[in-house]
Amino acid sequence: MPPGRNVCRRDCALCHCPATLDFMETPNYPRFAARLNAFKIGADSYWPHKNKVTTTDLLARAATAGLNAADLNYPDHFVDDRPGDLVRALDDNGMVLNGMAMRYYTDPGYKLGAFTHPDPQVRRAAIDETKRGLDVLAEMGGRLMTLWMGQDGFDYSFQMDYARAWDNTVSAMAEVADHNRDIDIALEYKPNEPRAFALMPDAATTLLALRDIGRDNTGVTLDFAHVLYADEMPAFAAALVARHSRILGVHLNDGYGKWDNGLMVGAVHPLQTVELLVELERAGYDSTIYFDTFPDHSGLDPVAEARTNIEVVQKLRAVAKRLVSDEALQQAISAQDAPTAMRIVQGAMLA
Repeated sequence: MPPGRNVCRRDCALCHCPATLDFMETPNYPRFAARLNAFKIGADSYWPHKNKVTTTDLLARAATAGLNAADLNYPDHFVDDRPGDLVRALDDNGMVLNGMAMRYYTDPGYKLGAFTHPDPQVRRAAIDETKRGLDVLAEMGGRLMTLWMGQDGFDYSFQMDYARAWDNTVSAMAEVADHNRDIDIALEYKPNEPRAFALMPDAATTLLALRDIGRDNTGVTLDFAHVLYADEMPAFAAALVARHSRILGVHLNDGYGKWDNGLMVGAVHPLQTVELLVELERAGYDSTIYFDTFPDHSGLDPVAEARTNIEVVQKLRAVAKRLVSDEALQQAISAQDAPTAMRIVQGAMLA
């Protein structure tokens, strides 16, 4: 096998040829994915003669940025593309399927919630739709489903029966996890949006839910901007999740902590990003890094933005790998000697 190349080992009924994937010649180099919908920016000029831009088109454009993995939204990304077509598109563009994410919020029927909706028929529809998503994911050879339950929350006092909503969520997620025990279910928390208060707003509450769900094929997806928005320190959140559950996904981005800005990696909090990467090294996380950023907010070139994210993460990961084994830094941390720790870390970052 040539240096810097790896073989896709998916055992998938739809994938008949083992695709080879280009990886940079960096130790423990991760796969990179990003929000596919961001690559719709400038569609009229990028695809001047196309009447409709499909998921296959978005994958092809994303690959030009150096992304070698993809997360697909269900059911959104399957409206115009069949699973087999998307498997071939991934292979053709040297990408692997990292996983899928459910997108209940795009359906107005779930405005009052999916797993917490007051109508049991709507709750059942949400569970069944999630199971269909899991079946498609399994068909494509994927192993990770991310659930962000942004619509499962409340806006007013006296609007929600909190105990019943919690029980409904736990039972629904347990049923989803049991549907296919070979697929991991990752819960992605966020304080709010679209609801004023989310049922799972932070790391601690999410870990409580996972304890109640009690399934070993569950865990957490950490989104850097969501963690900041929850007024948490990203590395501390990662340490808690690794201690009490599993880190199944990592979304890197940045923001000012006031809402989900979705800025480029390291744009505001480079030091905290490095500390998170150090904690991920210690936890043994070596799966995909997903850039959950929003170049569409200000009309940035999505390809240039993704390339910048990849370059920045490569540099910050190199710093993190040096710091993991830095004995002087560990001694400073053990003594809570912040001045010494800052000199070591900033010296490594600014060298």
